[in-house]
Amino acid sequence: MMRPASLFLSLRSALQRLFGVSGWQSMLLWSIVAGLLGALATELFRAALYAFEHLVLGPGEGLVAMARHLPWWARIACPTLGGLVAGGLLVLAKRVTVQSATSDYMEAIVLGDGRIPVAQTLVRSASSLVSIGSGGSIGREGSMVQLAALAASLLGRVFRFPVERLRLLVACGAAAGLTAAYNAPIAGAFFVAEIVLGSIAMESVGPIIIASVVANVAMRALPGYQPPYLMPVFPEIHGTEVVLFALLGVLLGFVSVGFLRALHGSRALFAKLPIALPWRLALGGLVMGVISVPLPEVWGNGYSVVNAVLHTPWPWTLIAMVLVAKAVATLATAGSGAVGGVFTPALFFGCMIGALFGLGVQALWPAASSAPFAYAIVGMGAFLAGATQAPLMAILMIFEMTLSYQVMLPLMAASVIAYFVARSANAGSMYEITLHRNAQRDAQLRLRGLHMRDLVQPAETVVGPDAGRETMSRIFLQHPVKYLYVVDTGNRYLGVVPLAALGTAPSETTAAALLSQTIQPITADTSLGEALQRFLEHRGERLPVIESTEQPVLLGVAAKSALLATYVRLSE
Repeated sequence: MMRPASLFLSLRSALQRLFGVSGWQSMLLWSIVAGLLGALATELFRAALYAFEHLVLGPGEGLVAMARHLPWWARIACPTLGGLVAGGLLVLAKRVTVQSATSDYMEAIVLGDGRIPVAQTLVRSASSLVSIGSGGSIGREGSMVQLAALAASLLGRVFRFPVERLRLLVACGAAAGLTAAYNAPIAGAFFVAEIVLGSIAMESVGPIIIASVVANVAMRALPGYQPPYLMPVFPEIHGTEVVLFALLGVLLGFVSVGFLRALHGSRALFAKLPIALPWRLALGGLVMGVISVPLPEVWGNGYSVVNAVLHTPWPWTLIAMVLVAKAVATLATAGSGAVGGVFTPALFFGCMIGALFGLGVQALWPAASSAPFAYAIVGMGAFLAGATQAPLMAILMIFEMTLSYQVMLPLMAASVIAYFVARSANAGSMYEITLHRNAQRDAQLRLRGLHMRDLVQPAETVVGPDAGRETMSRIFLQHPVKYLYVVDTGNRYLGVVPLAALGTAPSETTAAALLSQTIQPITADTSLGEALQRFLEHRGERLPVIESTEQPVLLGVAAKSALLATYVRLSE
């Protein structure tokens, strides 16, 4: 009896032949399924996290509210014990790791074959749930997106998708997960396109957008759903005030650089500790727990704090204290190795720094500046643009959250400036795949700037015009070549002596008598593309390289194998 998957594959092939639907067109239909599965996976993780939080911490609306009702010792004990359990689950995840697979959805899309291991991903997600549910200062969106991508990967594997389409289906699932987490379908699609794929080609972005839209519609249909951030109405910004938002972009560009370097440093510091992984996570939880005794606002991903700052006036001293405390708590939690995202904490930091900047501006120019919450909203996008190196995604996300055209001008100015400031500092990105792609792109740019001068090798088969038959014969015997290069006393290229011509020449023959212009040299400034065309016409392994047509000084030879190897590196 035919299995369901095989039956479906046969039916799919028959329908494609009947209606003339290509594989890429059918991906639009599959992206709908991936969007629904991504929304379902995200909602299941959210429900599991909600149940765990209330089981461990008791009733309350959000982790910060729960932490406020705990005694001081419980604020320390919960994240510490949670880190210990989460670390134990990560040890278990390593034991079930499949050698040839990667659990990270970004690597599965870009570097892998789209196959995400089930057991390892589920155990790591359980570890993330424990870390977040016990108060860890880290985002929950990482595991949500990971599970959504896993659901799409399983869908493609069940129906035996080829590798290229399986990768795209996983990208659709990831976009659906991010959309369901933040209520931002356009930004979710462009997050995957800009950060993960590094391309906005319609063949890939089209299905991703469909998956994002479907996930957003599915999440909105759920009872009791509301977006994570409740944005106030953004005020109208006058032209001159845009300069202040541009200055905010400069500030947040530098701050995002500092955050990324501190995050890398924290991870390196915890990795050097001579203790097992569970105790590292427990230490990170302990640090966060101690900080939360006077400031419970550091618990969780910061949704409630951001909403409070956007809707109620906070004194600058409280904002500054919570900002510093949250930064240390996030570095301790993420640096210890806890599984989770830093996307939401990045929005938190941008909001708090923007609010501080807005309070300062309002104190200096009270009549000519907007309310501090306007700077807080723009700060969320600018910090995200600098930290992720994805300004388009950051702009679209804040726009979708506010649904206000008024925010666009200051948001675009601040986000683009923050991006270029962070880019100039070469601090990298929150995501390793972005670092990999940037390094690959920089290498390709360096290679594209090469000319034949950079590939010249020494020419060992060179003779003068008065070289005799015996000398030329000896060189031909020493080197497996078909031509000798003839140069004058100034090392200027004159032509070649073909091996075939030497075989029938009399003994008293010189190189000048056998000189041929069969081989035309290439100049040092010839581009790699032009040189490759010359090799295709020449059909040989080597070509002589001269300084220029006006100064035909022989610099050496260029090998076709070296040129082809360079082109392979260019196309990677």
